[in-house]
Amino acid sequence: MAWETVIGLEIHVQLTTKSKIFSGASTRFGAEPNTQACLVDLGFPGVLPVLNEGAVRRAVLFGTAIEAEIARRSVFARKNYFYPDLPKGYQISQYELPIVGRGHVEILLENGERKRIGVTRAHLEEDAGKSLHEDFHGYTGIDLNRAGTPLLEIVSEPDLRSAKEAVAYAKKIHQIVTYLGICDGNMQEGSFRMDANVSVRPVGRKEFGTRTELKNLNSFRFLERAIDFEVERQIDVLESGGQVVQETRLYDAQKDETRSMRTKEEANDYRYFPDPDLLPLVIEDAFIEETVKGMPELPEARRRRFEEEYGLSAYDAEVLTATRPQADYYEAVVAVAGDAKLAANWMMVELFGALNKAGLSLEVSPVSAEALGGLVKRIADDTISGKIAKTVFEEMWRSGRAADEIIEEKGLRQITDSSAIEAIVDEVLAENAQQVENYRNADPKKQPKMLGFFVGQVMKKSQGKANPRQVNELLRNKLG
Repeated sequence: MAWETVIGLEIHVQLTTKSKIFSGASTRFGAEPNTQACLVDLGFPGVLPVLNEGAVRRAVLFGTAIEAEIARRSVFARKNYFYPDLPKGYQISQYELPIVGRGHVEILLENGERKRIGVTRAHLEEDAGKSLHEDFHGYTGIDLNRAGTPLLEIVSEPDLRSAKEAVAYAKKIHQIVTYLGICDGNMQEGSFRMDANVSVRPVGRKEFGTRTELKNLNSFRFLERAIDFEVERQIDVLESGGQVVQETRLYDAQKDETRSMRTKEEANDYRYFPDPDLLPLVIEDAFIEETVKGMPELPEARRRRFEEEYGLSAYDAEVLTATRPQADYYEAVVAVAGDAKLAANWMMVELFGALNKAGLSLEVSPVSAEALGGLVKRIADDTISGKIAKTVFEEMWRSGRAADEIIEEKGLRQITDSSAIEAIVDEVLAENAQQVENYRNADPKKQPKMLGFFVGQVMKKSQGKANPRQVNELLRNKLG
């Protein structure tokens, strides 16, 4: 039987506020356990939550970015469940009336097509604490520093049909929230976590199959592998006559498998009800207008502008706008270099290659955008050739010095004097009379390859400084 996969994602985005969503405690990562949890976070009697305005503004920015409706009135509810890292015995979240309603994003598929994925809702909530299982000799430790950290939970429609589509969607959400600056996107620190609801159904059937939820996936690679495993597991269960059980499962990266964690709860199991300590959140139009007026250019708009303004290919524009720092860096390079396409090539090939080899991120690149722009400018104005530029780039990477300084110090300026180049060309042709005769008698289809020999000899005599374009032109004229 042919099976169709159906996937919906719930993505938990940790917001970049300095304090928690309902208290003034710090959200700084890496503090000693239980040093950033105040009485509000710990659920002490008599304390009251106070909503963080910064969290609301960040939710509004996201809703605007995905063209969703921003609710003028939303309600915080208590989601009741017992777990050791939830001191109050309930989590403050939003249920029936979330702050962000239906929206959508577009993802790029492997075949180059674009697909619209619906976003059902995005709601504000507080995070729970963290259970620690290492170094406690059979016990579990509880760190409540994270309790009360503001989250935006983004729930997709079940529009995804493969693990690769799910990864593309998750990356798109990651791109949007980091462009907006509402989340740092650090998956190692838990700032961006994904839950996947996965089911399968026979191709052609409209009804959804029984779903399982894969919890707390903190890398795109794990998301893809976990979904692929779970799809195969469910198909095996159904084809052997069994039934898929609705449950929550964990992904074991070391064994590359999912395993049962607990039966999946339904909404009524949580006994949602409006939080009596928090008034409904009412947002006025003026608040939204003030929030979005400083909104940065979004990745889709920036990608289209790079194609139109800089004449880049769709692929190059997609790569260079993948992250906001990359797009900012590129525009800074172009501002100095002037040649947009040459700047794109040097950034994507030489710079990215060097960064990957060194295991560095763009933010700590030894070559600044202005410095790379200076190098590209010298290629564009024929001061140096592309080949010499690679030598200059290596020295820039090593020393941090500017391209002009290195070019002058090492005497790397390209020879562009036609008479000087012509003299070298004549010398090479005179020294290689037999090769000249062979070239002139050769099949025209073979001549371009044979021309390379003469170009190489001229570049060797000029120590790589002769302008390659002029060399090729002179050689063709003299050999023709």
